[in-house]
Amino acid sequence: MQRSEKERFYMKCRAAYLSVFRSSLVNMTSKDQLCTVLQQAGRNPSQKALDIYWPPGTKKLNFDDFCEILKKEKPAEPDQLMRIFKKFDVNCDGYISHEELSRILTSSGEKMSPKEVDEIFSLADVNKDGKLDYAEFCRLLESTAEQCQTAALKKLEADAKLKRQNFGNQLDNSPQSSESQPELPASETQPRTELETTQRKDSRSSSRPSSARSRRSSLSTVIPMGAGSTKSGRLVEPKSLQDWHHTLMRGCFYLEEDVTIVSLQYRLVIPETTSVYLTIQPLNLSPIPEKPSPWMCVDTALYVVTGNETKEDSNLVCFTELRDKERFLWRGELSAGSYLLLPFTTGCRLMKRTRKTSTKTAQLVNRTQSGELELTREFKVALSDIFEVIDLDGSGLLSLEEYNFFEQRTSGEKCDEDAWAICRENFDTKNSELTRQGFLELNLMEANDREGDPRDLWLTLKAMGYNHSLDMVEGTCPLFLNGIIFFYCEDAKATLQAVHLDSGIKMLNSAVQRSITSKAEARSLKGHENVLIYTYKGESRISSVIANKSNQKMTVHINNEQSKNCVSSRGMSVFAVEVPARTKMVCQHVMALNDQQEWTYNCVETIIPSL
Repeated sequence: MQRSEKERFYMKCRAAYLSVFRSSLVNMTSKDQLCTVLQQAGRNPSQKALDIYWPPGTKKLNFDDFCEILKKEKPAEPDQLMRIFKKFDVNCDGYISHEELSRILTSSGEKMSPKEVDEIFSLADVNKDGKLDYAEFCRLLESTAEQCQTAALKKLEADAKLKRQNFGNQLDNSPQSSESQPELPASETQPRTELETTQRKDSRSSSRPSSARSRRSSLSTVIPMGAGSTKSGRLVEPKSLQDWHHTLMRGCFYLEEDVTIVSLQYRLVIPETTSVYLTIQPLNLSPIPEKPSPWMCVDTALYVVTGNETKEDSNLVCFTELRDKERFLWRGELSAGSYLLLPFTTGCRLMKRTRKTSTKTAQLVNRTQSGELELTREFKVALSDIFEVIDLDGSGLLSLEEYNFFEQRTSGEKCDEDAWAICRENFDTKNSELTRQGFLELNLMEANDREGDPRDLWLTLKAMGYNHSLDMVEGTCPLFLNGIIFFYCEDAKATLQAVHLDSGIKMLNSAVQRSITSKAEARSLKGHENVLIYTYKGESRISSVIANKSNQKMTVHINNEQSKNCVSSRGMSVFAVEVPARTKMVCQHVMALNDQQEWTYNCVETIIPSL
């Protein structure tokens, strides 16, 4: 059986993970565990890389997190360690003494303790002569790593074979196996409706074990979607909207190294019950109307919840589910009170895309004939676009609060009142806020402080989504999407302000789950009444939630291979989701690859029984 590249990668992920943990439902709870699992997968992460994957405050990562990290971490090169050893082989005789190795490992790079060096040497000094034959050591290390990976894969494949023998061959995830399933004659099929749900039954003899018949029972959901579904005629803009009180607020989606999507969150305070018109949309920074910014196709949504941003529990009030071109909208009535606004994107179109860019690194600063530093024109254009993004209220000025969100994003630090007073004294300001020119002057000062060394400037640019050619491109991490929030109140003047930059993943996940389960009908898998699938059809996306009401974990196999013109937020057409007991979990979001063409969501969800 031939597997696709994605399936082979997924198998390697599971093999590495299950060589350390008993189940892929078990979370990693420390940086050391993450390092161990990455090493089992043939990676050799540096401490700096581990710090990026496991930032301060991280308590746990799951199997999906591990898969995404593995995509980014390059496999260790076989001769990488050899090249390092040769640099320190002063005699060029193929050996390094204990003293030399100890001096190197305890004083440079990611320093080890003398005890750790002794442990390594005791394993590597096979002849016990106080010398390390590093060529032999490298061969032994590479061979051991390969043997571990091969053994883990063989065990995983043996387990899968045993399951196939007991439960039928539908565990095979290959396109060939799914395409070979015969279609029912037209007379036996149900009429296709907008939401078609059928229970597939095993037509074999009832003498087949009951567990196998259960394995072959699956839920198939087919939803055809029309082409060009970018307009909503169900929401009419109020005629007097221009007379309503309104607030504009900008924000960003940042795609982190660990593929977490981070964004600003907002606090909305309404003094009295009033009608509300709420929209969110991408912000086009392109000066050329015929060539909009590449992120304009990315879907956005805004979830309105009640609750405190420091707490996980919250209540979903509403979300912007209607669409008008790039805008997503909601209109209704909100009672007096305080609300959190949580921006959301499915991530379907934040996937890494290959795009041809110049291999030449852009220049950020020049020296004039008099020897003074100046910012290049290209760098000024990039800084001007960044200014547009961090100018949250669109006033053309940066307040201390707005500037601090920028600092938090790029350096993790904050500017206090005293430092801000110095900025006002030295750079162009208006009404005690930094102008666009003042922002450029601030960056020029940073270049002068480092005598033209651009490395820190590049760190700032990378954090804001720029590549080495000064292009704001998808596929560069972190990647961000610009968004505008328009908030209109008919009778009361509300206040809207950014409260913090965070992923807010638990609160947002809870809101997304509730939005799906409140709009979609629950359908159980045959023979598993405690496992429910909720499938929600929106204006531009289809989302599903799996609810496991049983007292044991359930593994659900997802197959989207019969879908047409679709992309899943999971990045794969075939995958498995392990749902803990008495838990709900967002399974996937699916969107059209091309909005101008018809697309069909065709998903088969099947329980994988435990042995």
